[in-house]
Amino acid sequence: MFLRLSTKLLNISIASLCRAKQLEKAEAAIVDGIKLGVLPNVVTYNTLITGYCQFIGFDAGYDVIRRMKEAEITPDVITYNSLMAGATRQQNSLHRCREMLDEMLQIGITPDIWTYNTLMHSYFKSGNPGEAYKIFQDEIILKKNISPCHATFNILINGLCKNGCIGNALMFFRDLKQQGYDLDIVTYNILISSLCKARMWKSMMSLLEELSVSDHEPNAITYTAVMKACFRRKHFREGLEIFLEMKSKGYAYDLFSYCTVVGALLKSGRSQDTYSLIAHMIKIGYELDIVSYNTLINWHCKEHKIENAYNLSIVAKERGLKWDAYTHTILINGLYKSGDFDGAQRHIDHLDTTTFDSLVTSNCFIDSLCKFGHLEYALQVFHSMVVKDSFTYSSMVHNLCRARKYRLASQILLSCIKAGFKTLKSDRRAVVKGLSLTGSKKDVMRHKLRIQTAKLLFLRKK
Repeated sequence: MFLRLSTKLLNISIASLCRAKQLEKAEAAIVDGIKLGVLPNVVTYNTLITGYCQFIGFDAGYDVIRRMKEAEITPDVITYNSLMAGATRQQNSLHRCREMLDEMLQIGITPDIWTYNTLMHSYFKSGNPGEAYKIFQDEIILKKNISPCHATFNILINGLCKNGCIGNALMFFRDLKQQGYDLDIVTYNILISSLCKARMWKSMMSLLEELSVSDHEPNAITYTAVMKACFRRKHFREGLEIFLEMKSKGYAYDLFSYCTVVGALLKSGRSQDTYSLIAHMIKIGYELDIVSYNTLINWHCKEHKIENAYNLSIVAKERGLKWDAYTHTILINGLYKSGDFDGAQRHIDHLDTTTFDSLVTSNCFIDSLCKFGHLEYALQVFHSMVVKDSFTYSSMVHNLCRARKYRLASQILLSCIKAGFKTLKSDRRAVVKGLSLTGSKKDVMRHKLRIQTAKLLFLRKK
């Protein structure tokens, strides 16, 4: 059967090649189409712009407009919406989006709801929630020539939540409901997840009750957010009940959610249930990743079964999984808590001989030593470290102040500044307060003078 060539078929081919990141072949397909008499249209170039913006960058996508003009094809609103969407993936997204909007208006293209949706998202991303909301009021609500969609409301609520305006997001949500707008489950999930992260438990539970009497059914995202909230509050029973309810309704969890449940079961001491769940995960086709192994290794360490923990870590390595910073930190803390200080130090020394960045692991080890009262040993490890960062110094200063060793903390703070690292305001305040309580005014003045001198010397070196 002979298949007649058409621009529609060309556009389908271009879209498939762009999705497969075969942009060069997409360009070649356009050239071949022109040779065969199949001319591209605005849809062809819009698809190409989307591909370039997604996989190469905004500039590559914008360059397609020049070629459109050469081919006497006029860009439309989708062209500029695609460019604005591509611009949001870059750092100076707001500036680019404003430029695209101005260019649209100059050539007589009327923006649609997705133009303003993208612009609002860009404002939120750059930390300007007020300006984003102003666009919603001025360009969408007041002009009344564009109708908002579900995505508009979700962008606004999500942007407000991510910029720390959860109270405003809730008020906006209530206003929309009073005005009769039909909000979808995505809107509820955004608010529930944000309230959970902000630890606003009462507001989250109230919203869940509203959801239960609405026309919407909770989905996997809703259940996962509530389950995590329960585990954070150490309400393990309620969290596991939600997990079982979700399973009974046929929802599928991802590996991260399973690991969350495994961690909760281990914390609640239900080891048998833990092993049953892991067996179920393997049975349904999940392969344990390094996060899963870290959870189990941590549990063995808490049970002081260090040999089992190391055996499990070796199994993970044999399966081709690479140990990460958490794996090493868990094992070192496990050795330390079981009283094997030398073993913990040997593990750190071994890391120093490899290409693995052991700084995070060493910082955690120092903090653990301090918390359990082994300050002298922590200081030995601190001074033996070749590479340090601001967290290393801050951990030592904080724990020395807790032990009321303010003069020593003052020396560590001074060496931190000399090394060119920033110091925390809380650390500086704790040292000054401690010196004023245990020393004299001269000690405080001498400390402040040394700090100022160190800062000036560092600035001169720069």
